[in-house]
Parts: sequence; C-alpha cells; structure tokens
Amino acid sequence: MSLSRNSILTIISILLLFTFVWYANNNLTPYAVRIWENTAIFLMLAASYNLINGVTGQFSLEPNGFVAIGAYVAAILTLTPDQKDAMFIIEPMVPWLKNIHMSFLPSLIIAGLVTAFVGFLLGFPVFRVRGDYLAIVTLGFGLTIRVISNNTITITNGALGLKGIASYTNIWWCFGWAILSMIIIMRIVYSAFGRAMKAIRDDEDAAIAMGINTFWIKMAAFVIAAFFEGVGGGLLAHLITTISPTMFTFFLTFQLLIIIVVGGLGSMTGTVMATILVIWGSEILRFVEQPMNIAGLHIPGIPGMRMVIFSILLIVIMIFAREGIMGQREFSWNWLFSIFKKSKSEA
Repeated sequence: MSLSRNSILTIISILLLFTFVWYANNNLTPYAVRIWENTAIFLMLAASYNLINGVTGQFSLEPNGFVAIGAYVAAILTLTPDQKDAMFIIEPMVPWLKNIHMSFLPSLIIAGLVTAFVGFLLGFPVFRVRGDYLAIVTLGFGLTIRVISNNTITITNGALGLKGIASYTNIWWCFGWAILSMIIIMRIVYSAFGRAMKAIRDDEDAAIAMGINTFWIKMAAFVIAAFFEGVGGGLLAHLITTISPTMFTFFLTFQLLIIIVVGGLGSMTGTVMATILVIWGSEILRFVEQPMNIAGLHIPGIPGMRMVIFSILLIVIMIFAREGIMGQREFSWNWLFSIFKKSKSEA
C-alpha cells in the first residue's frame, strides 16, 4: 500500500523530531534537557485536557486530581518493598501494596488505567451538570484527592509523601509519550467521535436532537483525557523523584488552562505552540529577577518579577488574539502548500 504525500511528510517530521531529541540528549546542558522534558510532559497533559475542555467544550477543572492519582500509582508500583518499609515510618504500608514491585513501563500503563477508571466513575455524577456547575464539581474532585492523599497514610504516606523514587523518566520517555498521545488524540478529533465532540461543544441540545448520545461521548473524552493525565503524573513522579500532596494543587490545573486558552480551545496545534511558549517563556525570563546595571542605573533583583512580565505578555496575546494563537484551526500540510502556491502566484 502506497503512502500519501502527507503521510510521508508526517513520518519525516516525526523522525526529525526524534533526531532533535537525540541531539538534545547528547549535546544540551542538563538544565535545558530538563526543560524539554517538562515541555513534553506538559504537552501531553495540555493536549488531553484540551480534548475534554476545548474539543468537547466541557469546562472541567480536574487535571490536578488525575495527575496526582497517576503519580502516586506509578510511584508506589516502582518502589521496592524495602524502600516502602523504610519510608512509611508513621504507619506501615498495607501489605497488598507493599509487596508489589514493577518496572517503569507497566507502572505507567497501570497508572493511566487506574486514573481512567476513576475518571469513568467520576463521569457519572459529573456529567449530570453543565457549565459552571461542572467546573465546581471537578474542582471539588481535585481538592478531595488532595485531602485523601493527606489522610490515607498507609497508602500514600500522608503529608510526608513518597521519596527516593527511581529517576526513570528521561527525554526519550517524555517525547515518546507526548508524540503517542498527540497521534491518538488527533485521530480521535478527526474521527466520527471527534465530530460528535465538536457538535456537543457547539450546541449540546442540538446534538441531542440529532441523535448523538452526548453522555457517552463526553464520558469517552473524559476517560481518554484521564488516562493520559495519569501517565503524565507517573512521568512527573519519576522525573522529580519525590511527590507529596502539596505538589498537586489547583495551580497545576491553572497552568494547563492557560496553555489551552493561549493556544486556542480545541486546537492541538495551538496547544503545542502555547506549551513551548509558557514553559520556555517562564524560564527564559528568569534573568529579570537578577540584579542588573542598565545605563549606569542599578536595578536590584526582584523575586517573582518574571511572572509579572510573563503575565503581561499573556494578557497582550489574549487582547490581540482573543481566540488564542490558533483559535480552532489546525496545521495541515495542505494548508502549508497552499501558502507556497499563493506566494508563487503573487510573485
């Protein structure tokens, strides 16, 4: 079977991306590599969040809860029984969990499946409401997960958290999962299910009148997003090598919300662009917090100034691009070639 021109170009692009990953892993500083690892993880989290929030149009605020579940499940599965014995000093870990020890890949998959199952159970009460009420319910879920992780000492070690987690996550794992998630999500968006999701976003009552089972379509988007958010949590846990309930606050959800709004609700291309802008932008602006001498004027370092400047830049972007960088548009090879043809014809 012959491949189309667009398929060949997509394969070449993926190969070039992996070439960049190889170059970054072997030539960039550990600091730069760590930022790219964070970028890839947040890309997967933002893309999955955009599936439910942007493509399906359900204003959900659940990511911090799902990421927390995935992080704890993956970490517990990869820790050895001896590590668990030494770590749980307040109360011993429950025996059925203490003796489980798995390698990294199965732990990530199980973390995603467990998170997806929780998302499936959560979907039944959550999708009985819409709009702002949906946001409040899912926000409460994230707060509930934090309270549970603080108090289930025999499972999560409570406020002490989990430490000494193996540093399995590297740039290959991060970009591998990011690319896999993007391919799956994009195929869903361009499928019949994706068109049904967009119909629900545009007018849920009209979608119901057309015979679309809106409940199960929303449930499918929610469960798929939960799976990848759980995997992302597992990658974060093995990147940072220590987790605690204080890591998974609403600020994590807020970061992802900024990314999908700046990129464009419903646009996966915009999600990629906004993820790079937000993650790298906040790091590049660190220099403004250092003492500087400009034209003989000494400016002392002001902690937090980079976030002030970064917030102003985001506000400017939203003023001049109210639907985000891409709106609901997506990159395509046909669009790129049409631009070249148009420029040639004008020349």
